[in-house]
Amino acid sequence: MSDTAELPLPDQLDGAPHPRQTPVLFGQQAAERAFLQACNSGRLHHGWLICGPRGVGKATLAWKLARFLLASPLDGGSMFAPDTLDMPEDHPTVRRLRAGADGGLLVIRRGRDDKGNLRRDITVDVMRKLHGFFGLSAADGGRRVVIVDAADDMNPNAANALLKALEEPPANATLLLVAHQPSRLLPTIRSRCRELRTHPLQGQDFQAALEQAGISDAPPALAELSGGSVGAAIALAQGGGADIYQRLVTLFSGLPRLDRQAALALADMTTGKGNDARFDLLLTLYDLFLARLARAGILGPGPEAVAGEAALLARLAPHDAAARAYAELAQRLGARARHGRAVNLDPAALVLDMVLQTETEARRFL
Repeated sequence: MSDTAELPLPDQLDGAPHPRQTPVLFGQQAAERAFLQACNSGRLHHGWLICGPRGVGKATLAWKLARFLLASPLDGGSMFAPDTLDMPEDHPTVRRLRAGADGGLLVIRRGRDDKGNLRRDITVDVMRKLHGFFGLSAADGGRRVVIVDAADDMNPNAANALLKALEEPPANATLLLVAHQPSRLLPTIRSRCRELRTHPLQGQDFQAALEQAGISDAPPALAELSGGSVGAAIALAQGGGADIYQRLVTLFSGLPRLDRQAALALADMTTGKGNDARFDLLLTLYDLFLARLARAGILGPGPEAVAGEAALLARLAPHDAAARAYAELAQRLGARARHGRAVNLDPAALVLDMVLQTETEARRFL
């Protein structure tokens, strides 16, 4: 596998196994069936766009497809069409891929700059590896597979280089593009790929995926707050997201009288060295809280994430006018938070300002 051992791993969450090492893919059976049907039909498309929300298994699916393709001979090698993408763990190709040593696979992802920092995007220099990879002698079985993770990260020059490969693909090559926001890709790239859409996980699939990632006895709030994204749930669990969200709900449950000491305590938890991640998590949860308020104003409170949330949402967002107000507030506060992060404003001051603005807005509907 060309260079992947030296590349950084922007596609791996802290504390979770890399998609290459993830043994089971949960909840994406429809996408698996669509790909398997294409393989069995003998009309395998050369470009596949694997899209869907973050953290639901897109990269794990890409690696599963790569294992299947590289372990399957071009002539089929069997009288019967396979009915599953699963491959035995002791298959030589599976072992090589887990070790990062299969010459039939190339992974394209962000590299590092001269200072060793992870680049913000996939550059054309990284994408040019495609030319050398496709020029090599065919690996056993004659297949070549490329994973681009994430295709959203490509800069314009890299996107144009990928487009050329999609327009003139070599024989027996398959490109698997992982995309969180496919609308950001060039229309010509999207038009040359067949889409495999993934979906948020639910119920048993969600719990099983969390346990596989090493999180057991997860609080029920994680499923609701993460929107069925295992990646988001892991980040919430590691940062104490359920507890922080409960503090938000408890704080605003006191309206129209706001507990100023509780508001100050919430703001103060973002200050100090090493609390950048907690500040980012609080901003994410605050935006989610406002989004759930807006949705409640139109559809009514949905499933409760933490104790007391349903009653609070019903009280603060009684109608669609409130929904519009909270949606507009979320846009204003989000823009202010991004500006504040860019110019290094005091995190506590930003959080306290958000709380006070929310208090002012909510009082209109009480």
